[in-house]
Amino acid sequence: MNKHILTVDDESEIRELLREILTASGYRVSGASSTVEAMRVVRDDTPDLIITDLQLEESDGFDLVEQVRAVAPKLPIIMLTGVLFDPQVLRGPIGEKIAAYVEKTAPLERVLQEVRRQLPA
Repeated sequence: MNKHILTVDDESEIRELLREILTASGYRVSGASSTVEAMRVVRDDTPDLIITDLQLEESDGFDLVEQVRAVAPKLPIIMLTGVLFDPQVLRGPIGEKIAAYVEKTAPLERVLQEVRRQLPA
């Protein structure tokens, strides 16, 4: 069965782009535009991996990470964001809760590389 990836972004264009590239790579993809929608997917059809934006309309990716950790502590989460982080920040508590951080400006191949690293065949 195909690995299930949940993409969380309040921009439908980003979700669609991720869905296209991930589906073409053989993954089953669900999308959510909010933390509430994302948590519904996590509870009803637990994904193997989550890719989330940091800045969501009604909350942020860190809120989502905290909520996911409460129900699925081992679920890998890739943070995809336009916000640049100081590498030191990612070595602290935030870095311990996410599997990886990829900048939105990175090529899609970089996102795929990270997905493959988190979900080996």
